[in-house]
Amino acid sequence: MIKSVFFSKFLTKKGPKVLHQVPRNSITRSPSDDDNDDNGTYAAPLIDFEPIRTLLIPRQELCDRLVTICSNRYRIISYPVCISSHRYDRNELIFNFAIVLEEDKESVGYATVVRKLARLFRALEEQGEFLSRDVACEKVGALCEILFEDLNNYCECMIPVDDSNTINLKLFPLYPPPPNIQAWHVPLSTVRLSSLLDENWDLTMQEIVPFIDGISSVRRIAELADADFELVKKCFEHLLYYNCLITLDIFQFSAIYAPTPDLAALVSDTAMQTECAAYIAKSAGQSSIPIPRLMALYTSLRHGQPLKYWCIEHKAQLLEIDVRRFITFGVIKGLLYRVHKYAVGRDLHTSPAWTPRPQGVLDGRCCFDEVCEEMRIPEKELLGKLKRLGEVVVVHR
Repeated sequence: MIKSVFFSKFLTKKGPKVLHQVPRNSITRSPSDDDNDDNGTYAAPLIDFEPIRTLLIPRQELCDRLVTICSNRYRIISYPVCISSHRYDRNELIFNFAIVLEEDKESVGYATVVRKLARLFRALEEQGEFLSRDVACEKVGALCEILFEDLNNYCECMIPVDDSNTINLKLFPLYPPPPNIQAWHVPLSTVRLSSLLDENWDLTMQEIVPFIDGISSVRRIAELADADFELVKKCFEHLLYYNCLITLDIFQFSAIYAPTPDLAALVSDTAMQTECAAYIAKSAGQSSIPIPRLMALYTSLRHGQPLKYWCIEHKAQLLEIDVRRFITFGVIKGLLYRVHKYAVGRDLHTSPAWTPRPQGVLDGRCCFDEVCEEMRIPEKELLGKLKRLGEVVVVHR
C-alpha cells in the first residue's frame, strides 16, 4: 500500500521544497496543520525530508534515472527530472514525483509507475510548460490525491490532464518465475481457459487449450495439437506464471502415494470436505461420501504399496469414488505426495546392448516418469531393459 505521494521542486530562492503531499504532513510539516491529526493528515512526517532533499532534487548526474531511498523504515521511489532551457531561472527546471512505501514491500511495480509518470510530465513541460505555469499548481495537487486514492484502491488510474493528455497507470502484480515445464508434467487448468480464449491469443495456445484435461502430459498435448514441443512448453510456462494452471505427475496405477502431515486439515476444514466429496464422486447426483471414509482411505495409502494393490484392497469402499480424481485432489491440496522411482546402477555390463537416455538414468538423478516419457515406453518395459544392464537397484523417494 502506498503511504504517501508527493511532488517536490527546486525553487530559485528556497531550494528543494515539497510543494504537494498526500496525505498532508506525510513528508514535511505544514504550519497550518500543527497538532492536526484528522483523517487524511499525519500527526508527524513519515520521513525526515531535510537530510535527503539533495537526493530527491539532486545534481544532474542523478537526474533522469530511478532513485530509491530508504529512510525511517520507509522506501521512497523517485525519478528526478532536469530540463535545461533558457526559459528558467538558473537555466534549468528540476522536479520529482515520488511514492513512499513500507521498506519491506515489493517495489518493482511501483518503480514502473514512477518512471512513466516522470517521463510524461517531462513531455508535458517541454511541450506546453505545464509545471512551470502558476495555473498548474492546483492541478498537480489534485493529481497527487487521485494517484494516491486510485492506486491504493484500484491499482490503476486514468486522469485527464488537459484536453489532449491523459495519465493512464496500472500496477501489475509481480509473480515469481514459474518452474520449468517438463515433458512428463501434466497440466491442470485452474480457470476455464475456453471461456477466455479468443482469436487474439497465440496460435499455439489456441491449439493446445482443448487438450488440457489433467490427464495428458505436456509432450502428449504437443502431439495431439500437432504443435512444436518447445513452443508448447513456453505456452504452459506463461499459463503457469499467471496461475492459470498447476502441474501434476502422470497418473498411473503403478505409482505410489503417501499422506502428508497436512492431511489433518481435512478433518477440521468443512469447506475442503465438501469440495473433496463433490470432486471425487463418480456421478453428480450421488449421495455425499462420509468424511470418516475419506480419511480412512487417505490414511491407508502408504509408502511401498503401488496404487493398483491399494485399489484391490479397498475395492468395496471405492465403488462410488473416481480413483484418479481422489488422488488428484489429494496431490493438489497437499494431502498426498507422489513417491517417485529412481534407478541406481551398481554392477553394470561394460558394453551394454542398450544405452538408456537421458543422462543420469542410472545414478538416481532422473525419475521413471521422465525416462518413460523421454523414451516413449511403459514403466514395465523400462524395468526389463534396466535389468539387462546388470545389477540395478530401484529406489523409492
